Amino acid sequence: MLANTTLKVEERKDHGKKRVARLRGTGKVPGVLYGHGQDPVSLAFDGKEFSHLLKGGVRVVDLSQGSNTEKAVIRDVQFDHLGLEILHVDFARVSADERIKVDVPVELRGIAPGVTSGGILEHLLHSLHIECLATAVPESIRLRVEELHKGQSIHVKEMKLPEGVKVLNDPDAVVVHIVEAKAVVAATPGEGGASEPEVVTKKKPAEDKKED
Repeated sequence: MLANTTLKVEERKDHGKKRVARLRGTGKVPGVLYGHGQDPVSLAFDGKEFSHLLKGGVRVVDLSQGSNTEKAVIRDVQFDHLGLEILHVDFARVSADERIKVDVPVELRGIAPGVTSGGILEHLLHSLHIECLATAVPESIRLRVEELHKGQSIHVKEMKLPEGVKVLNDPDAVVVHIVEAKAVVAATPGEGGASEPEVVTKKKPAEDKKED
């Protein structure tokens, strides 16, 4: 997790598709901050700065505007159709002592003996929906697989979690398992055809969604 989670923002007064397009042309991203019974606020911020925080695993940011700073969880990030450019971000206000619900990735660590003996490791659950303090959101949940042999699985309920973190997924869901290698049969032309491969906040306002 990055040490500095501050994102400089400015209030955005101009609305409409053309104005938003011009905003993005300057390298800034539009967003909205809502929650805690307060009116939603339209924001603008540097796209590269936000991307750096997002890639660093940051889920909760300190939104800085002049002398005012508000803590917020990143609720939704909208990308373009290629998944490259950030188009819009939703933030929800949180308090430092507030428990929030967020999704965090599951990171596998180690080499499973079931793989070295010829099996295939299948990672079925790539993220966990967790509840924790807003100030203690982990970058990821690490899962060690050094004792996983062929035919064995690790379920959600068997994972070791950071202190204060509660998993909201089905406890019996399989996170990862080792299966026997299977022969891959290539399709032959003419034989069957080709195959292809949450802070619990009030309802999010629709403000800003249609313009972007």
